[in-house]
Amino acid sequence: MPRAVLAKEPSRAAQARRGLLTLVAFTAVLWAILLVDLATGGVMNYLLGNIPRRLDGLDGVLFGPLLHADVTHLAGNSLPLIVLGFLVFLEGVRRFVAVVASSWLVSGLGVWLTGYGLTVGISGVVFGLLAYLLVRGFYNRSWKQILLALVVFAFYGSVLWGVLPTAGTGVSWQAHLFGAAGGVLAAVLLRRDRDGNRA
Repeated sequence: MPRAVLAKEPSRAAQARRGLLTLVAFTAVLWAILLVDLATGGVMNYLLGNIPRRLDGLDGVLFGPLLHADVTHLAGNSLPLIVLGFLVFLEGVRRFVAVVASSWLVSGLGVWLTGYGLTVGISGVVFGLLAYLLVRGFYNRSWKQILLALVVFAFYGSVLWGVLPTAGTGVSWQAHLFGAAGGVLAAVLLRRDRDGNRA
């Protein structure tokens, strides 16, 4: 490969630093939004949250993941978002954006079509990142990615129960289920062939 091309490719360490900074900064933005929302009495949740099957709640498909019910809600999402997002980011910015976008939109639309009541939170994207990391190795036929999937599953596999229907918990299993579906969809669309080329 020509030197000019190699020089343009970021080093693994630089990619890792960039990924960590991006995820920490994005999480900080979520915390800033939560503080503003709490200071205004939670009005942002009602104005921009995902309200199923109502036209005035459709904008929540885009904005709902940026909002959270309270400090405990966001605190529960923050570390998984940073860790799982960081692992996906190591594959590159474009792939990271594609996985997040797929999880974000599929989760949001799924909630809008099938959910119950006002829904906010980034957990649909978190489930999408998790699902992507768990299945990508099988689509890419990569034993390294499969091994990483096993490690990820050991730490976060138990949260997959969150895709099952629950009632009276205040947790949107629809966001989790459709977010995970978005992550699997991203893995299928971004799979590589045996030569490492994107399908």
